[in-house]
Amino acid sequence: MSILLQIFCPLTTDDEEKDIQIQNRIRSLNWISAVQLDAEINDRELSVRDKIDQAVTDVIEMDSKRAPQDKLSCIVRCSKQIFEILKESRGLPASADEFLPALIYIVLKANPPLLKSNIHYITRFCNPSKLMTGEAGYYFTNLCCAIAFIEGINAESLSLSQEEFDGYMSGELTPPPGGYGSNTGTCEGLRLMYQNLSTLSELRQRQEALMDNILTMHQEMRVFKDRMISEVDAVLARTPCLIRERTKVDLDEVEIEQENLPPPLVPTPINRVS
Repeated sequence: MSILLQIFCPLTTDDEEKDIQIQNRIRSLNWISAVQLDAEINDRELSVRDKIDQAVTDVIEMDSKRAPQDKLSCIVRCSKQIFEILKESRGLPASADEFLPALIYIVLKANPPLLKSNIHYITRFCNPSKLMTGEAGYYFTNLCCAIAFIEGINAESLSLSQEEFDGYMSGELTPPPGGYGSNTGTCEGLRLMYQNLSTLSELRQRQEALMDNILTMHQEMRVFKDRMISEVDAVLARTPCLIRERTKVDLDEVEIEQENLPPPLVPTPINRVS
């Protein structure tokens, strides 16, 4: 573990200082919304919010991994989740041009710990060919571009006036409510309330569907019963079943016609030869 600490954030580098700078920078930009980044993310939908949470978790989990390829896998999972977010928000698959603004948005909301150190660690010890080609290399390059954009973001980048940008940065202006992560305590309570209301609505619909199915089944059972009664009555009318009264017969009183009977068997004596 001590070796990992020495090679992850060497004392000969300024990685730790850069980690603090980017963390403070992202914290000061937490007010930025998806709309200001031109990211087509509908963060008011509960299903989209759940996927945003998963993407944030994936990129934060990068710091808990030791091997460079495992850290890279976290970036890949986060990026794939972002494409799912865009697909659900837009209703159709997203392109590469729409991916980068969404990735910037996720990084701003996640504020991953030791972000610079993790990027440098992957760059130093991961296979260079893997970082230059393939799916993982593409996502890693976009993450580096997202960090560079965050470091240089300004009023023009967000289509804001300098006064508005400075007001948001200083806290004098408050961003519009309703976005993901704004007013965390209140929005989390409202989010939970809306989620519960959505669950109750779904349960009510399922209950109504169940009651409809029960009523339909009762009606089908009544129809089946009436049909069976009609068929049985039709069979009885077509072939009536007459039940005759049983009479007792004494076999000793019955006269049997003797002429029709065969002669009785007569035993034949057998002479034994002595």
